[in-house]
Amino acid sequence: MGRLICVLFCLFTLTNSAADAKIVKVDKPYSYECLQQDLKQINKKYREHIEIKTIGKTHFGREIWGVKLGEGKTNIVLIGAHHGREWLTSALLMNMLEGYAEAYQRGKRIGFRSTDILNQVSIWFIPMLNPDGVTIQQNNLKSFSPDYQKQLLQMNEGSRNLKRWKANGIGVDLNRQYPAGWRRLNQEQSNPSYAFYKGKKPLESKEVIALTNFIREIKPSIAVAYHTAGREIFWNYKNGRHLKRDYKVAKKVSRLTNYKLAKPDPEAFGGGFTDWFITTYHRPAMTIEISYLVGETSPPLSVFNTEWKRNKYVGLLLAKEAKKMGQ
Repeated sequence: MGRLICVLFCLFTLTNSAADAKIVKVDKPYSYECLQQDLKQINKKYREHIEIKTIGKTHFGREIWGVKLGEGKTNIVLIGAHHGREWLTSALLMNMLEGYAEAYQRGKRIGFRSTDILNQVSIWFIPMLNPDGVTIQQNNLKSFSPDYQKQLLQMNEGSRNLKRWKANGIGVDLNRQYPAGWRRLNQEQSNPSYAFYKGKKPLESKEVIALTNFIREIKPSIAVAYHTAGREIFWNYKNGRHLKRDYKVAKKVSRLTNYKLAKPDPEAFGGGFTDWFITTYHRPAMTIEISYLVGETSPPLSVFNTEWKRNKYVGLLLAKEAKKMGQ
């Protein structure tokens, strides 16, 4: 009898463990294929509380996914991987999505923070804006033709080491593609390149067109673009009469993450997503740089747990701030 009870207990434990097993794995480079697979499983497990949609496609036909969590009509948006080598931000946002969805579905807290705010404010996650660039940076070139692989190496200055790849699939730096201040940006690269080429005109890349159209559709109260690296928050670009409001929001995120709050630079050129969002919608936006500085490469996986602890509550904090703005 005692043995039977033990067997039943073990089966019960294994069943619960399987049910509670984490979907998002952060012990290997986070690829576009990982994203696709994880979204499928997350949709199956949390479909009552999330909405998954494609907001557009890249130049090579990869889907750019958006995921809505919550029931609120007010929205905030969190965006990862503008740059190919910054896929750690995709892993962070997917980890946040899964953790929040699990807690929200069960009526649980995330640490000491309630997820009830998701009844009033929805969080939109765009985990990987630049899947072409991520795929190139991770040296997964099989999906590109042999001729185009040669072009990629030319854009990478002849090097077969693609770890520094920052651009999208056609050599355009997505975070230098937005209209705000675009003309004043220095043309560090005059041709498509692994980094810094701003393109022939703003809103030229399919990824940026998809994102700006999506932002117009959901009209978020607050927008965040996650990048690497430097553990710093950039929040100011011609904020005008909303300077104090936006500073207060950014300061709260700085205290929560223990990231440095960048000082306003009156000479900042712009061209980035948050620059465009602030000047277009006159609402708070931040570029959050995770990880210590690593140079022209992706941060090591070993830094993930530290950055997750710093950012675990950011989505819930900003949802509350968005609710306050609505009031």
